[in-house]
Amino acid sequence: MSKISIIAAVADNYAIGKSNKLPWHLPADLKHFKELTTGHAILMGKRTYESLPNGPLPNRKNIVLTSVLSEGVNERYFEADSLEDAFDLCEHECQVFIIGGASVYRQSMDKADSMYITWVHAEFPADVFFPKINFSKWIEISREDFQADEKNPYPYSFVYYERKGKK
Repeated sequence: MSKISIIAAVADNYAIGKSNKLPWHLPADLKHFKELTTGHAILMGKRTYESLPNGPLPNRKNIVLTSVLSEGVNERYFEADSLEDAFDLCEHECQVFIIGGASVYRQSMDKADSMYITWVHAEFPADVFFPKINFSKWIEISREDFQADEKNPYPYSFVYYERKGKK
């Protein structure tokens, strides 16, 4: 079974999206995301997929969770109509990253082994929010804190959590 990891950038008010876009621009977080997910499977909802400016993310197995499967074979990404089917598509992957959106995060929160959260230390107006985290089920393994700078206009932290009781 693949290791299942949630990866998300989350504001202090748990905002993650507005009008199908990130509410902020943090190049350091985008670089961090790319470094962690490249070479692995990524699982996302249909709206998250549609928000990607250039289609499927390169050098990753892109899996889109959708209630309406496309006709025929899609050469750009894989589709699944349930979380279980999506995980079945990843049986030979060592790690699967759940990359959004809110509904997919909610569905996978109890199945995830770990979480890579970029905490963006600001509050933003949003129409999509990350599910509340029950921190009694998670242990913080590592944290890197960064101040705002000329490229990244908000302070942020890269935090890695593992589910308690999982190895």
